[in-house]
Amino acid sequence: MIQFLAGIFIKDHKNINDANVRRQYGILCGAFGVVLNIVLVIIKFMAAMMSSSVSILADAANNLSDAETSVVTIIGFKLAAQKPDKKHPFGHGRIEYIAGLVVAFFIFGMAIELLRTSLKKIMEPEKTEFNLIIAGILIASVLVKLYMYLYNNEVGKKISSAVLINNAKDSIADVFSTSVVLITSLVSYLYDVSLDGYAGALVACFIFYQAFEATRDTISPLLGEAPSDDMIKSIESDVLEFDKILGVHDIIVHNYGPSKTMMSLHVEISSEGTLMEAHDLIDEIEHFLNQKYSCSSVIHVDPVDLHDDETMMIKGKMEGRIKALGPDIKFHDFRIIHHKNKKIIAFDVVVPFDYDASDEEIIDFVRESSNEMFPGYETEVTVDKAEIVDK
Repeated sequence: MIQFLAGIFIKDHKNINDANVRRQYGILCGAFGVVLNIVLVIIKFMAAMMSSSVSILADAANNLSDAETSVVTIIGFKLAAQKPDKKHPFGHGRIEYIAGLVVAFFIFGMAIELLRTSLKKIMEPEKTEFNLIIAGILIASVLVKLYMYLYNNEVGKKISSAVLINNAKDSIADVFSTSVVLITSLVSYLYDVSLDGYAGALVACFIFYQAFEATRDTISPLLGEAPSDDMIKSIESDVLEFDKILGVHDIIVHNYGPSKTMMSLHVEISSEGTLMEAHDLIDEIEHFLNQKYSCSSVIHVDPVDLHDDETMMIKGKMEGRIKALGPDIKFHDFRIIHHKNKKIIAFDVVVPFDYDASDEEIIDFVRESSNEMFPGYETEVTVDKAEIVDK
């Protein structure tokens, strides 16, 4: 249904990398969610009145909260689509993450309220009614929520939307909660036991867990999470496909919203070429990255002298010594700097974030090793922290 509606209401709906198309998908999913949740609120409220069930009433209130989060989804996508301005030159895309956080807080609030109501029902149990009409309403609700999970999850992954993915998690939580209400209502009716409050408490705990996961997944990009290993490998592989590129390192990806990404990286090229040749090559690579990853990329050039015997000899010996830090430890941007009357060995050492030794200990080890092997040189070493990605 969503894809059918997208084909009608969203121009160029297959171009999901376009910011306007993403916004319209978000608004469409949000509006559809409002309609479906309001319908569920009405029919569940009727079922709650018929059965005197606190768990069904809480389930109806949960759907009312879902309708509110769908409204937040619409507002979030509209605000995130605002154009860059003087105070926010990279746009307002992170508002979408904030909207996802608001959705998660709504889920938290509903879980707490549902738990409170359920505990009260456990302490003061009341007889509930159950019939085929109530069963039909609850089954229909499960099917609707399952459908909402499927379309929110599909579109959310397609357009990389934290809000829609959180909505999908909320919907699957509702599938579980309504199923529990249905089963316990049936068991209570058949065996004349009061499980209404216990069912509500179990549902509340599950919803609380879903809210925790949604909050964690939404806060992570706001704090600035690292790109995935697959993305790093892909970028390295793509850049190394270009002729004259000898190495790639220091890849940094900044996310200013799902449709606004900034990328920077260092590439090593031979120092024999001209500055104009290096500039043209870098322009070509940046254009390729911008097109493939829908980003704005900036590349720093590290010239490498491949025919300097002194540099190659020192680099080879230092490589052997650095291996003592660990078999996976890497180094890059190796060069010999000639400054006035002294020579400086300079390079960066790459270690994982959870490496045992401190940066100072690593630098001391490298300098002591360098001074031992090359007493006439000074050493400048920088420690880079990164996940070690196997190529």
